[in-house]
Amino acid sequence: MRIFYFVHTGHRIGLDRFRRACTIIRMLKGVDITLLCSDFRIAHQARDFGVDKAVGIDDVRNISKIAKFGDKLIFDSKEANPIMLEDMRNFFSTFIRISDDINDKKAPNEYLISPYLKGEGICNAIAVDDGYFGQEEKSIEMAYFFGDDDYEKDLEKHFDFIDDLNPDLLLGFYYFLDYEDMLKKRFKRYYEFEEYDTVIKKSHILLTASPQAVLESLASGGKPIYFQRDDYNTDHNRLFEELHIPIVKNYEKRLLIDIISSINNNNYSEMEQNSNKIATFIKENLYL
Repeated sequence: MRIFYFVHTGHRIGLDRFRRACTIIRMLKGVDITLLCSDFRIAHQARDFGVDKAVGIDDVRNISKIAKFGDKLIFDSKEANPIMLEDMRNFFSTFIRISDDINDKKAPNEYLISPYLKGEGICNAIAVDDGYFGQEEKSIEMAYFFGDDDYEKDLEKHFDFIDDLNPDLLLGFYYFLDYEDMLKKRFKRYYEFEEYDTVIKKSHILLTASPQAVLESLASGGKPIYFQRDDYNTDHNRLFEELHIPIVKNYEKRLLIDIISSINNNNYSEMEQNSNKIATFIKENLYL
């Protein structure tokens, strides 16, 4: 009986779920888990994120071609419809689902990890790696991380959003070579994808459309600002409001400037360190 963890990732949806998956797998410390990624490119680099076993699959429906009836699955994706989800609950002996939807409901034959929901069989928690907690010197005044994906080159289309702010740029994973070259010329200071952890920890202000980066920045004592991309869902917005994280929509430059000018007066909430809570919940329900 094997344990799998499926995560939806790719060049049109970014790496937020992947980063969370790697965080949770690291939390489980030594549990034999195979990570299934819906993108072959990032699966090949999973070892760089502390994940020993990773396999790329081209469709969520192909999970059953790798797993066997009675195996166990942790599932982090919004791809599956209710019928597919019920089939998976019946196929796997244990089915643990991760959800960011405030209107979600737990099915009788599953376990759920959610930042919003509470109750029996639910772990109310946010997954942020322990390594982000602690006060590091903030040597980067402001960093701009649009996200790991920018297929439509929206960052370039909205340069006016960050004009005159002079932020450092953190490059994403799914950027085209010619696009990266242009961005490196556009920004005075930039950081490669591999420097992600360092930039998150050392940035005083982090302007980003990545929900996971927002949470990691907050945990590390930074002052994140979340801007809502048109192609991203709004599942995290209620959580960010509860944590007093400023949100900018529609590239509202005036609002962004006002937020930055008063950011030291913003009463950010303290991020809760949940690694033991999440690891214990998963292990208990996987019967480990």
